[in-house]
Amino acid sequence: MSEHSIASRAAPPGLSHHLADYAAARRSFTWEHARLALTGGSDPRLNIAYEAVDRQVQRGCGVWLAARFIDRAGVRVDLTYSQLQRSCARFANVLGALGIGRGAAVATLLGRTPELFTVALGALKAGNVFCPLFSAFGPEPLKTRLMLGHIQVLVTTATFYRRKVEGIRALLGELRQVLIVREDANEALPAGTTDFAELLREASELFQTAATRDTDVALLHFTSGTTGMPKGVTLTHAAVIAQHATSELVLDLHPQEVYWCTADPGWVTGIAYGLIGPLTCAVTMIVDREEFDPQRWYQILAEEHVNVWYTAPTAIRMLMKAGTELTRAHQYPHLRLMASVGEPLNAEAVIWGVQAFGQPFHDTWWQTETGAIMIANFAAGEVVAGSMGRAVPGIDAAVVRRTAAGGIEAIDSPDEVGEIALRPGWPSMFSGYLDNPERYRASFHDGWYLAGDLARRDREGYFWFIGRADDVIKSSGHLISPFEVESALMQHPAVAQAAVIGIPDPIAGQAVKAFVELKSGVAPDEALRLKILGHARHLLGAAVAPREIAFSQALPRTRSGKIMRRLLRARELGLPEGDLSTLEGEP
Repeated sequence: MSEHSIASRAAPPGLSHHLADYAAARRSFTWEHARLALTGGSDPRLNIAYEAVDRQVQRGCGVWLAARFIDRAGVRVDLTYSQLQRSCARFANVLGALGIGRGAAVATLLGRTPELFTVALGALKAGNVFCPLFSAFGPEPLKTRLMLGHIQVLVTTATFYRRKVEGIRALLGELRQVLIVREDANEALPAGTTDFAELLREASELFQTAATRDTDVALLHFTSGTTGMPKGVTLTHAAVIAQHATSELVLDLHPQEVYWCTADPGWVTGIAYGLIGPLTCAVTMIVDREEFDPQRWYQILAEEHVNVWYTAPTAIRMLMKAGTELTRAHQYPHLRLMASVGEPLNAEAVIWGVQAFGQPFHDTWWQTETGAIMIANFAAGEVVAGSMGRAVPGIDAAVVRRTAAGGIEAIDSPDEVGEIALRPGWPSMFSGYLDNPERYRASFHDGWYLAGDLARRDREGYFWFIGRADDVIKSSGHLISPFEVESALMQHPAVAQAAVIGIPDPIAGQAVKAFVELKSGVAPDEALRLKILGHARHLLGAAVAPREIAFSQALPRTRSGKIMRRLLRARELGLPEGDLSTLEGEP
């Protein structure tokens, strides 16, 4: 795959990039200094809600707009920092009145609503653990997470409760309270639930933020493995240090800018960069309450004067699939930075950003376990299309291999494939897998956190994604990157998205099979299949190109946008499909 360097859009007059000189930032950055930027001192007490909301009010920014919520009809609901502070204090008092002790877990089963902000930050303010759940989950995945997470309070709607929770409520022995956010003031409350708004109205607006410490658990996120039960990942209040620092260094957020993160609040990006990090930067967040729609998205970007946009590769590819005519129907003079998260971003999508918006998308890499962005293409300097970027200041990242003695060593030579590893110690590093200390310990070896992703690092320090360790295809002694094959397939004008797996081959060990989703209006047939095969062989060579291509109407994806290669592999080989709770379209 060719490597394209693309200049980022220059900062507008009067605005300087937070990270203007990468090398200088690497030399001077310390996490101790990043902590002082938030708390202004070395006090061991640290609370996410204080840093995100109270601190802004105390520094005189209470009248600034914190978030603008846009509903299906285009109606806007604005929330200032002072209003958010008051609603969070009320909810913290509600938890106390309900007898919910500090450290208890509070979950939401909500869409992108103001109430989600109130519950998340109010629970953190009170010293409780906040756990967001996907609103599209059905009863079974909800039961699993509510039980594993020891959830004591659930905030949801009457519709979600009746469809998803009521039938399993008797099995949730630790669930003490269900609070209902009414979608209609005249809506009847389900039996055994309490009205959220009424409790909030009766509560005081005054609450002293809990004196939590860096090491106190604050967030519980569930992430699915390839098999078995979902993993409960815990992050502490110290995560806010890294989420704030990366919101500045990577997303380049400045006070009162307009920022839009399209991530669902049910997964980690929707909380780290759709809530906490941006608020610590005193921005105005755009929150679209509806699902993906190209025309609506372009309208929001233009009409809301969005400055910084953080979205997912799947969404970008769907915009590409919809064509550039929709893009060019609007102007985006305020949009100065576009970034991507969720899975590696193909070079073609980065370059398309230049064609459609006059600037590239900046890819970022991190995991639920890292709690914040670890590797990125930065706002200042060049974007290397197809690359994950370089390590964030303060992060010691390497490509490593296992030694013959069973140890781990960093690979010094450029472009050699190995596993991404990080030196522990950054403040948002996960503190554990809930109730599974053995699995947590197994994530670390010889002083490294092992991410499970394979990559290479070039001479300039840019990381290039190869694939998950269990996704890489071994054929005739060659290691083949699914991502590289997928990127080549996407260069064909008929291909919208592609997913590649290895299938058994009696001679080569494994052969490459591709599943291709075509662009709108393109009909699949044998002639097209042969043309795409020829295209791939021309770009990749016969040893790497797919041996088989199957057309797919819609590739299986998680609700966070990641293509589920392991599900394609399981279905192809007749293997157990594992945890499907995060699969798009599943109950």
